[in-house]
This record gives sequence, C-alpha cells and structure tokens, in this order.
Amino acid sequence: MKEPFYIHISKISGHHSMPSNHFHEPYEVYYLLSGERHYFIKDHTYKIAKGDLVFIDKNELHKTSDAGVPNHERILINFNERFLDRFDEPLLYEPFRRKTRRLRLNLPEREWIERLLFEMLQEDQEQPPGHVASLQAKLVSLLLWCARKLDRQEREPAAHEHESPAHKKISEIVEFINDTYETPLSLESVAKAHYVSPFHLSRMFKRVTGFTFVEYVNTVRVREAQRLLKETGWKVTRIAEAVGYENIGHFGRVFKKLTKTNPLDYRRSVKRAET
Repeated sequence: MKEPFYIHISKISGHHSMPSNHFHEPYEVYYLLSGERHYFIKDHTYKIAKGDLVFIDKNELHKTSDAGVPNHERILINFNERFLDRFDEPLLYEPFRRKTRRLRLNLPEREWIERLLFEMLQEDQEQPPGHVASLQAKLVSLLLWCARKLDRQEREPAAHEHESPAHKKISEIVEFINDTYETPLSLESVAKAHYVSPFHLSRMFKRVTGFTFVEYVNTVRVREAQRLLKETGWKVTRIAEAVGYENIGHFGRVFKKLTKTNPLDYRRSVKRAET
C-alpha cells in the first residue's frame, strides 16, 4: 500500500481462500458485511460471522479461508501511523494489540459501524474538500470506540468462546513455531513433541490455520528475514542461519517464492523506499 490510507468494499462469489502467505506493513481493519469466514491471526483461528470486526497488527501473519458458506462481502481498511500522526493517542492502536482480535457487535452497534464505514467509503471515492481530515476523524472515532468495546468484551466471562481441542492444540503448536522458528523444525519432530501423529497434525494444521505446516514455517522465517534485511547490515548467509535455514540456496529459493524477489534486491528496494 503506497498511500497512508486505503478503504475498499468487495463482494466475493463462491468459495474463496486468501493466498497462503500474507502480512504487510499497514494496520488492517476487516468488517464482514455478509457470509461467514475463518480468520487465522498470529496463533489463533476465529470464526467470523456477519457483523464482526477484525483487527490485524502491522506485519502480522494472517489469512482468511472458506468456512463452508459460499459468497461473502467485506469492507477492508488499511492505514499506517503516518495517516494518524497528528493524534498522539496510544488507545488508537489498542485493538491491534489485544489478545482477542474479533469484536462481536449487536444490531444497533452494527448499524452505527456500517453507517460510519459507508460514509468513509463515500468520502474516499468522492474526495470532497477536506476529505482527508474527515477520514482521519472517522477512523479515530472507529478505533477509539472499538478499543473501549474490546476492553469491556474481554472483561465479560461470557464473551470467551470455548475452543475445540483441535483449535487449542494447533494454537499451542503455532505458538511453539513462532517461538522456535530458528531451530530445525519438521512435521515429525513437532508432532512427536506435542503427542500427535504427523498425519493427524498435517490435516489438523491445514484445517485450522489454512496453511500447510511447511507453508507456515517458511512464512514465519521469511517474515523475520525481511525484518533483519531491513533493520540490520547482516550478510544474507548470517540471516539465513538466524531464521533457521542451513542451506543458503534453499533459503534463497523459499524467499523468492514467497516475496517474488531475492534477499539482496529486497534490501535494496527497502533502502530506496526510505530515501
């Protein structure tokens, strides 16, 4: 996203899942107008229903996938800190740091949120005088309201859904991968460490997260490699080892498959964008 703010409405027919590897610099707010989805964020999968809001932190791995119900419509907002830099209020970013990233709304709340979102879509499309200030003000109103609502929701015991054993187990395994991605990780070794069969883990992991086991491990490693390429002057060989690849050639192939570029070109592109 080149612009500091982006809002878009999309209606998708049939059954649909996002590409496997997906993370980006801007914050994301996702509102489901109709349909049902599964939404994997970081280490947890949420069942998303009509009228739910979802918050994704910057550079956070996420993926929406089919929930068995065809057709859905959603509104998506992406923005970076630059868009709201005149507002010195940490609470604006609280929805993206909460343990629970899905916000369930009652009917009056949904009507208010949808009215606000459609006003933002109209402002962005028509761009009347002062539209940037109007979009900033509406986004601030949305984020502050959601931060307060999430705080109340998390303090209500009834708001916590009971996880299935499969979802709980996969959440544990995803957390384990997130914490140990730099070590040798195979389906067999992780399955053994968590007392499940490799076959069962493979099927369960794909069903719960939308990723295959290997896709997820590679994506976590490449995301960290991108950070190191951006923030350090380390050689590519050192970065490959730091994120869990013993073979520099294999690292290069995986990196290019997921990012469509090689590590050195990625580093150059980041430096050009910063100048």
